[in-house]
Amino acid sequence: MNTAAACLSQDSPWETFENGLQPWEDFSHQEQEEIVRHYAPKIRFLALRLKAKLPRNVELNEMISAGTLGLMEALGKFRPQMGIRFETYAEKRIRGAMLDELRKLDWFPRSLRQRVRAIDEALRHVELTHGRQATEEELHELTGIELHDVRQGLEAMQSQLWLSLDAIEDTMAGDGPDTGGEPYSNTARRELVERVAPLVDRLTPKEKLVLSLYYTDGMNMRETAEIMGITEGRVSQLHSQALHRLRKTFISAYGGDSVR
Repeated sequence: MNTAAACLSQDSPWETFENGLQPWEDFSHQEQEEIVRHYAPKIRFLALRLKAKLPRNVELNEMISAGTLGLMEALGKFRPQMGIRFETYAEKRIRGAMLDELRKLDWFPRSLRQRVRAIDEALRHVELTHGRQATEEELHELTGIELHDVRQGLEAMQSQLWLSLDAIEDTMAGDGPDTGGEPYSNTARRELVERVAPLVDRLTPKEKLVLSLYYTDGMNMRETAEIMGITEGRVSQLHSQALHRLRKTFISAYGGDSVR
């Protein structure tokens, strides 16, 4: 028995697949089910991380369904010649499928959409008039929207921008297997990184740290506050002003559709 055959006889189906010893289509139906069950918990883990950053009305099951499709796509397209572990490749595909689904969803109810529009106009007014970001109390006074609803509207605005930031984060991870080796795709990714990097550099060190901990490391406000040694309220303030500044500078420099 040669080495490859010996490995096939000893390894579980997912280990055989992960090690690149056998392509997906050569496994039996039962073995394919075992492989899917092995990687399925990764879908829920990634979905929960995304859900923590999105409005409460976004359904977890919708992201899990999209992530499952991403996993199945990854299983069929993965090739050992890519030079990466399947788990790494699958995570990117799963996460990408969830983000694509979120971008398609109209997860702002009409009332929330109107609220966001009013808050955005008030934010711009305060910034133009006073040269600073508006407080929640000022937004309440200018719009007549209750403080609770102001906070919900700000959260929705941040979630909207987060989807764009997350796409940028994927891009900054480098040219992965999703590019398919297409020159145009590679070039577009590099151009996006070149546009965003100097804008992020304009943020203060604390603002950059908050975004890094919150988006890249997947920490919540409480965990971020503990690491930075500040209150959750201060983290929220830094988070809001960093996103607002990025949004403003990116749209000013490149237009509103550049990161969608």
